[in-house]
Amino acid sequence: MGHPIYLDGFATLPLAPEAREAMLAVWAQPGNAGSANVSGEIAARTIADGRESVAGLIGAATSEITFTSGATEANNLAILGAARAARGLEPRRKRVLVSSVEHKAVLEPAHALRSEGFEVSIAPVDRRGRLDLAEFARLVDEDLLIASVMMVNNETGVIQPVKEAAALAHESGALFHSDAAQAAGKIDVDVVELDVDYLTISAHKCYGPMGIGALYVAASAPNPVPLSLGGGQQSGLRPGTEPVALIAGFGTAARVAKHRLSSDQEHCSGLIERLLETLEQRQLRFRRVSGDAATVPGAASIQLFDVDADELCARIARDVSLSTGSACTSGQIKTSHVLESIGLSEFDARGVIRIFCNRYQNSEEILTAAGHIVDAAALSRLETGGVHQ
Repeated sequence: MGHPIYLDGFATLPLAPEAREAMLAVWAQPGNAGSANVSGEIAARTIADGRESVAGLIGAATSEITFTSGATEANNLAILGAARAARGLEPRRKRVLVSSVEHKAVLEPAHALRSEGFEVSIAPVDRRGRLDLAEFARLVDEDLLIASVMMVNNETGVIQPVKEAAALAHESGALFHSDAAQAAGKIDVDVVELDVDYLTISAHKCYGPMGIGALYVAASAPNPVPLSLGGGQQSGLRPGTEPVALIAGFGTAARVAKHRLSSDQEHCSGLIERLLETLEQRQLRFRRVSGDAATVPGAASIQLFDVDADELCARIARDVSLSTGSACTSGQIKTSHVLESIGLSEFDARGVIRIFCNRYQNSEEILTAAGHIVDAAALSRLETGGVHQ
């Protein structure tokens, strides 16, 4: 059996061949960057090169990049660590502000701060899933310590107004974090232009390896309080022996993504439009959940009318990889918090699938996948009497 056509790019993206080669080269020769020998020096140089490439992807200085085990750890370090650090500097600021469509890796740390005396406010989004800036501004005041708004939503692909939200937070003297896991390597990300204090990146969301991410900490921002203690690596902010091969893969993927940014955007945008056009031509009734909001190139979240998305995905699983909601919350029967936030009923949400076309796919694959989706949709009807579990 061949591999399914992979349209689940929100969950992860294929590993770039260049990144794979870079990791294999590192694994061929052991070395610990903390060792005072030639092998250790080679490892340290590899880490420095990787850090430079990751920093270059987002317009940061190398000293502002801290490697983590992934976006979840980076988000936790930003929210928990920055809140705890800033609390000592601004004791009167006791509130955290997040958008209603943030990833669980931001929402859960924010809610955890309640046990430490913080308040948590939730900023709503509009019917397209885009942050309501007017409501966000209303929630920004002198009590706000830190706000967090993701750059691209992981279920709808909607690009959020991060620059505008950061400016509003800074006007009140608050700190600002953005989870750019779904954005870095896919759209332009410049931390100086955005004027963010903290920013999260994930390697496997930009054609790098799983198991590594990074947190950008602006030179002007308070250093987060470390979540773990150890040997003092990475200035003690995230101690532990650095995974040299993963860093090499991350750095290489970042360099490739930066070089291919424009061509990837054009290619992926063309593929998703071709897929949606084909679905329309085949008389499949659907609507884009994001409406006319700007989305990351290659992405679409669509509601198939009167179709059970779970059943559809199961029917074509051997031929096409799709998902119906955030991969990090799969298995839950209830509607995802993102779809709830934009006002979808539980019934309507049952028809939503998310699609992401990647740089290594071609039109032939997309047309084939569209055919499988249309055929399966005809056999996966939702009954209007209620939701099946």
